Amino acid sequence: MSYDIKITKVKDSHLSSIDFDNIPFGRTFSDHMFTADYIDGAWTNFQIIPFQKFEMHPAGLALHYGQAIFEGMKASKGVDGKPYLMRPELHGKRLNASAERLCMPTFPEDLFVQALHELIDLDQDWIPQKEGSALYIRPYMFANGEFIGVAPSDTYKFIIFTGPVGPYYSKPVRLLVADKYVRAVPGGVGEAKAAGNYAASLLPAKQAKEQGYDQILWMDGYEFKYLQEVGTMNIFLVIDGKVITPATDGAILKGITRMCIIEILRDKGYEVEERAITIDEVVAAHENGTLTEMFGAGTAAVVAHVADFTYKGKTYVLPPLAEREVGALAKKEIDGLRSKTIADTRGWIIPVNSKVSV
Repeated sequence: MSYDIKITKVKDSHLSSIDFDNIPFGRTFSDHMFTADYIDGAWTNFQIIPFQKFEMHPAGLALHYGQAIFEGMKASKGVDGKPYLMRPELHGKRLNASAERLCMPTFPEDLFVQALHELIDLDQDWIPQKEGSALYIRPYMFANGEFIGVAPSDTYKFIIFTGPVGPYYSKPVRLLVADKYVRAVPGGVGEAKAAGNYAASLLPAKQAKEQGYDQILWMDGYEFKYLQEVGTMNIFLVIDGKVITPATDGAILKGITRMCIIEILRDKGYEVEERAITIDEVVAAHENGTLTEMFGAGTAAVVAHVADFTYKGKTYVLPPLAEREVGALAKKEIDGLRSKTIADTRGWIIPVNSKVSV
């Protein structure tokens, strides 16, 4: 099905003012954005317009009761100079899973993909070609009903905007194992990309940085025993040659980068276990020399290697990057697929096409 998306182009692009060799993450935005409105039980007003501010009513429900969700994805240019998306349909599905958990309306997945294609095609000159850089894409939805009451909104806004970004982490990160705050618990909203999840992480992350760490290694909310995530990323470990990542149990985000890495590594012959793993097991593996890698995985960084982690006052240092192969292989494969320097045999990489019909 193809939707009628009205397009209003900017009169003057500010692309020429951007220094693509020095892009601060998340502070530079492209020329256009896609918007839609949920009114009277249906999505309407599909348009691509110049990137701009919008008004909010003081009683806008998202500001009071937190009905707000988002996605994070990227567009890249291949060595052929053409723009590509990686598994965009999975982001539409996950957006709707988040919407259902927060009692919000789902967004048509075919419209989601079409809007991406038309928006990225229009702003494709904003895609950096420098290695490690990309066009970051931020689809999001929030409640904008104009009343005060703890109830689902009657209206919603859906927006997609983009902006060029450079590498997220330039060096391996140092982690502090959580022993007080928790990110999420089974039955909560941990596997939804809900805005409130990230707000709740800011204080412990700030305290960790004040102690010299880059991020938090989150533990479960009952015993502070089982690994969940690292910062805003899924966590992977390599122990005795096996790749281990915590199983998604309702408290852990079903990361699309996580999913891709699991499939890639299994295709390469690695044994990958999705299971509960305790911090005691990790410490024991470090002490007996079988813990060879630890890395985070997510859209922004793809792979963020862990330099060390501190647990109960003791710091455990991981092997140097030159001795690690799994995380480096996963990142190289995903980056290669996006740049078209590695053949896409799985059908993940989709050429951007403004005339797409899905």
